[in-house]
Amino acid sequence: MNMSRRCKQIPIAIDQLINTICGGWADETISSVAWRKRHEGKGWGLLRKMIDSLFFWQENHCESAYLSEKNRLQCPPELRGES
Repeated sequence: MNMSRRCKQIPIAIDQLINTICGGWADETISSVAWRKRHEGKGWGLLRKMIDSLFFWQENHCESAYLSEKNRLQCPPELRGES
């Protein structure tokens, strides 16, 4: 794994760790959870809006994170059947 990829993976791993500590699935980011649960209460909807605002340079960050998780884009190509 090159340094650039590693620098991108470490914050994602920390995000997933925080999500897991809070009771979420170990391989899901907080952004993905916020999108998935956005209709389950005001808190999740507000969190989604806050995260999307933090990542203002990425259009629909939480939705993109959810779709990435759903399509397993965070996994190595070998685990996605692209080897």
